[in-house]
Amino acid sequence: MSDADRLGDEITELYTYISAATRQFLVLIRDFDQHECWAEAGFVSCAHWLNFHCGLGLNAAREHLRVAKALELLPKVDAAFAEGRLSYSKVRAITRAASPENEDLLLMTAQHGTASQLERLVAQYRRARRFEDRDFAFDQYRAREVDWRYDEDGGVVIRAKLPPDMGEVVLKALDKAIDVVGVGDEGIAAKRADAIADIAETYLSNSDCSASTADRYQVVMHLGDSHARHNRIENGPDVSAETSERLSCDCSKVEIEECEHGGPLSVGRKTRVIPPALHRALRARDGGCRFPGCTNHRFVDGHHIRHWSKGGETRLDNLVLLCRHHHRLVHEGGFDCRKTKDGEIYFVDRQNSRLPDKPTPKEATLAESLAWMYRSFESRGVSAETCVTKQHAGERIDYDHALVVMMQRAS
Repeated sequence: MSDADRLGDEITELYTYISAATRQFLVLIRDFDQHECWAEAGFVSCAHWLNFHCGLGLNAAREHLRVAKALELLPKVDAAFAEGRLSYSKVRAITRAASPENEDLLLMTAQHGTASQLERLVAQYRRARRFEDRDFAFDQYRAREVDWRYDEDGGVVIRAKLPPDMGEVVLKALDKAIDVVGVGDEGIAAKRADAIADIAETYLSNSDCSASTADRYQVVMHLGDSHARHNRIENGPDVSAETSERLSCDCSKVEIEECEHGGPLSVGRKTRVIPPALHRALRARDGGCRFPGCTNHRFVDGHHIRHWSKGGETRLDNLVLLCRHHHRLVHEGGFDCRKTKDGEIYFVDRQNSRLPDKPTPKEATLAESLAWMYRSFESRGVSAETCVTKQHAGERIDYDHALVVMMQRAS
């Protein structure tokens, strides 16, 4: 064998073990979720537990759980996955469209086609099924969502998915906002961005829409000094001095005394209700829910570490931010938030055991990992050919025929 062939065989054989081990991982987290073991540690969901302890992103964790649950109804696919004959990518695609009626067809397609071919077939099948479903319109409505993120350059990237009627209303509003100021030389895309900001400002300035406290809808900016600290939007990126000067021309100003590390020291007055200024200082310090493993940083409440009824004061050093779920756990769920003499905030569970602030990593060498895989799957006849797609170079799938067969079996 050439060096290239030897290296290729080693890669495919190793990936077979990885695939089989991934299936075992899915079985374990499925059982872990079904027994709600994650709730014992105060986590919101199994996905949040996986995010904290295994380093999986929340979206990836939820997708792993979805696949794990779907495999219970697909014994043949599950068996092939357990033997390393299917990759996780192929199994993930299969579980989006599989049923007992078409499991054999999808399994054959997966073993003889590539992952991309399988994903294309599944996407076409799901599209065809949606248009035959009477509830498709309502499913579109339930799937509505808007999310956002900060880009590498600090810009806000907004993505929206809306049903056709709601989407048309938004597009009409954008067109109307653009008509007011005109397109100009910047182009339509730039003016749409301006229009979104104009619509948001118009809505927030409407007194009929101000039922909630105005402090929740303020854009909070932290101004640093000229030496070490940068100007930044709260929970967001740094901004230039020019941007902060522009925003400071017409806004309210709250001064917060900070320590050398940027932590707020004191603000406001002593009262049971946390005033807006103190709440801003609390957000500046905590950023979001302080409960270990929680990623919520938007819908949070201030919590008195030493309760007001027991003599606790509404001071920054006696407050901590908690999301609604963990606020309820601390008050009514048997958990507690405490503070050491040195000022360290920590949490305990129902057994009065301290919760770890960060996960304890499990270390393993490559040799130990390989030895574990070889022991676990030595009886399954794994070789360099186990996970390789069983097609010749250049073969294509007749998507139309495969789609017709799948639709017939679904009816």
